[in-house]
Amino acid sequence: MTRSTSHPPQHRRGGAVVFLLCFVTIVFDGYDLVVYGSTVPTLMAYEPWDLDSAEAGFIGSFALVGMLIGSMTVGLITDRFGRRRIMLWSIAWFSTCMLLTPLAPNEHIFGALRFLTGIGLGGVVPTCVALTIEFAPKGRRNLANAVMFSGYSVGGVGAAVLAIALLPEVDFRVLYAVGALPLITLLPIAYRYLPESISYLARTGKEDLAVDTAHRYGLVYGDIVTTDQLPDGSAQPQSSMRQLLSPRWRRSTVLFAAANFCGLLLVYGLNTWLPQIMRSAGFALGSSLAFLLVLNLGAIVGAISASYIADRVGVQKVVIASFSIAFVAIFLISLNLPAGLLFLLVAVAGFGSVGTQILVGGFCATHYPQHLTATALASSLAVGRIGAICGPILGGMIASWMLGYQVNFYVFATVAVLGAVVAASVPRQMSDAAITSGTEKPPARVDAELVRDDQ
Repeated sequence: MTRSTSHPPQHRRGGAVVFLLCFVTIVFDGYDLVVYGSTVPTLMAYEPWDLDSAEAGFIGSFALVGMLIGSMTVGLITDRFGRRRIMLWSIAWFSTCMLLTPLAPNEHIFGALRFLTGIGLGGVVPTCVALTIEFAPKGRRNLANAVMFSGYSVGGVGAAVLAIALLPEVDFRVLYAVGALPLITLLPIAYRYLPESISYLARTGKEDLAVDTAHRYGLVYGDIVTTDQLPDGSAQPQSSMRQLLSPRWRRSTVLFAAANFCGLLLVYGLNTWLPQIMRSAGFALGSSLAFLLVLNLGAIVGAISASYIADRVGVQKVVIASFSIAFVAIFLISLNLPAGLLFLLVAVAGFGSVGTQILVGGFCATHYPQHLTATALASSLAVGRIGAICGPILGGMIASWMLGYQVNFYVFATVAVLGAVVAASVPRQMSDAAITSGTEKPPARVDAELVRDDQ
């Protein structure tokens, strides 16, 4: 049945609203996670808690365990509740937990609140990526996702800057209280202006509203929703998770989970332990925190530039190159080099770790049909969170075993190589016609069709 798409021009609004809301949400996501790495040296020096390296590493992993649970939960309930409600619930959840964290009387309650914060944070990442991809112009989806997700590094920069400015003068709890700001700033605005996913509306039988939403946001409805996604009333639609584990998508689903494992291990391993590692290498507290600042600045510049290229040459090639760059930069940081060169290498490592993880999210989101993106992102990130959990724990174990700070970089460089291999193994998409007939087109022709689809 043909739907009318003619509406008065004054109803049209740009997808920038969705982009900005997702960007600000990810800024706080990045702040709430990186703030722990910014405060690790202070926490370990806090006498009432008497934390050693291993204990600090385990506490650092608690938020990431919570994110694993949050991501898994979102993957299971997205089809039922929709992306808008999940995002609002997640913002309210993590902001409330950040408000309570400064009140923790001991390290055990502090760790429990970090875990609960992670549950909320785990829900916003796949939801923000899926909404940004859906409401972005089709030929600029990787770039839009990279700019949006660079908010993570903006939040990381904010955490490092506040730590440098405030920690010598105030209690570390003040930095955690800042993470509660979305409760009174972002949440009311998101409740008023965030639209529901067009794909979700179509799949739940609200096609007229889905068409209207696409028109109001200046989108081509057919670019987002295809006829095979719509309920025909003859049978229950197959769940997104079941489709991801079907023969067509199973290999991609496993490999994206592995790519997220490698990317997130690098992101949270470096963001948690880089200041303490550089202190072990002989740098003062201010200088060691400056390395964390440079790491996230490098991620912002590198990820946006690389995603601009990815929209033109293919995101898979850029992800492979980015993991490879991370390997070289991280390995070189382990050498006894001048401070200026180390700062440059840390910036490059920021692109190769945090920046590459941004690209992996865009790669995953654009690899699958739109109606599968939220579940694909949530499920792959849920498995990838195991890598995020391992990053802080590995750093703490290496420090407690007194193996030398260089071993941290050797481990992270090895993970970057594995990430490049996994990314290279993700199969190219086949057209529906090829799936139906059991044939696959030559690679060059497939690449050409995918490039046309993204334009």
